[in-house]
Amino acid sequence: MSDPALPTDTELDVLKAFWRDGPLSAREVQARIADSLGWSSSTTRTVLERMRAKGQLSRREVHGMAVYAPIQPKVAVIGGLMKRLSSILEMEGPLPAAAFSGSQLLNETDIAALEEALAADKEEG
Repeated sequence: MSDPALPTDTELDVLKAFWRDGPLSAREVQARIADSLGWSSSTTRTVLERMRAKGQLSRREVHGMAVYAPIQPKVAVIGGLMKRLSSILEMEGPLPAAAFSGSQLLNETDIAALEEALAADKEEG
């Protein structure tokens, strides 16, 4: 059973567009992911609204256009996924965030913040 707070693979594809480019309209999301996912514009809008209902995205009006943005920071989402993977693998401690130094989505600041968050979770647990 999956954790409702963690995004699905498809939702991660959508979140990556926001992490790369910041807040986006449905049309902008569609332009960035339609080719790779084969979605129609109505599918993109439906997914964005479902993600909003799940508390993953916020929506605001900008010059009469709906603009979406992630609610949780990238590092928090990735940290949650890493904790889930550690649990699945029955690891004693968290996965080292430094293992993702080749990521195109995480810069050095993100990796340091991820290491800090994972270390804090380990101390609390």
